[in-house]
Amino acid sequence: MSILYRSDAARAAAWASYFAEHAPDLDFRVWPDAGKLDEVEYLIAWQAPAEFLATLPRLKVLFSSGAGVDHVDFSAVPAHVPVVRMVEPGIINGMVEYVSLSVLALHRDFFDYVAAKAARVWNPLEVPPASARSIGVMGMGSLGQAVLERLAAYGFRLRGWNRSLRRMEGVESFAGPDQLQPFLAGCDILICLLPLTPATRGILNRELFSALPTGAALINVGRGPHLVDADLIEALESGRLSRAILDVTEPEPLPPEHPFWTHPRVFVTPHVASMTQPETAAPILLENLRRHQRGEALVGVIDRSRGY
Repeated sequence: MSILYRSDAARAAAWASYFAEHAPDLDFRVWPDAGKLDEVEYLIAWQAPAEFLATLPRLKVLFSSGAGVDHVDFSAVPAHVPVVRMVEPGIINGMVEYVSLSVLALHRDFFDYVAAKAARVWNPLEVPPASARSIGVMGMGSLGQAVLERLAAYGFRLRGWNRSLRRMEGVESFAGPDQLQPFLAGCDILICLLPLTPATRGILNRELFSALPTGAALINVGRGPHLVDADLIEALESGRLSRAILDVTEPEPLPPEHPFWTHPRVFVTPHVASMTQPETAAPILLENLRRHQRGEALVGVIDRSRGY
C-alpha cells in the first residue's frame, strides 16, 4: 500500500521518519521520489495540481496537509475519493498563540509604542480593562472555538458569528447573513477565521467595515481572498478602522510593491499563524488512514457542497 507525501519539503523527513517507525508495512513516499504513480492509494498534499491528480488512478483518499481545503480543485478529485482536512493540536495551538498575541498587541497599544520608541517619545497611554473590549470571531469551527476559549481567560467580551448557530458558554453567538451586521456592530477587534468559499470570498470589504464601530481593528488569519485590499486601505485612511494585522494575503508571497508593506497601520506576517506539526499531525493522520483500512468512517471529511 503506497502513500505519497507532497507538501512542505522542510517537514518531509519528519513525516517519513514517523511512518518508517510506526507503520513499516506502508510504502511511504516523498515527492518527487514518487515511484510509479499508478500505485499510489493515499495522498498527503498541499496544492496538488489537477493534472497531477489525474495521474493517480488508484487514489482512495486525499489528505490535506493543512486545516484548509480551498487549495483543492474538487473537480479534479473523483467523487468517490474523500477529501480530508487536517485536524491536529499543532494547528490549533499555533493559531491560538498567534491570535492571542495579535489581540493583546492591539489591546495594549503595542504598535503605538513601537512608533513612539522610533520617535523617542515617552507617551504612556490609558490601559482599558479587557472587560471593556469586545472581540468578535468570524468562523466558529475548531480553530475559532479554541481562540474564543483562550481569549475568555483574559476577560474580554466575546462574540462569535458562523454560518449556522454554534453556542459557547460566555460567547454571544450570531449566525447567518441576517445576523452579520448586529454581530459586527459590537466588535472592537474583528478576527476572520472563516473557510474560503464562494460565499466568503471578498467578505472583508467596504460594506463590512462600515458596520464595525469606528476605530475597530481587523485580524485576518483566514485566507487572503477574504479581504478586498483597496477597501481595507480606504477604511484605514478614513479612520473607520484603526489597524489591521494580516497573516494571509492575495497573492502570497506579497509583492514588494504592495502598499501593505509600507502602510503604517498594517502589520503583515508571511502565513505563519498556524502550521501543521509533524510530531502531532503524523500520528493523527496515520490513525485516520488505519480507520479507512478497517472500513471505519474517516475523521475530518469535508462536505464538497459547502467547500469545508
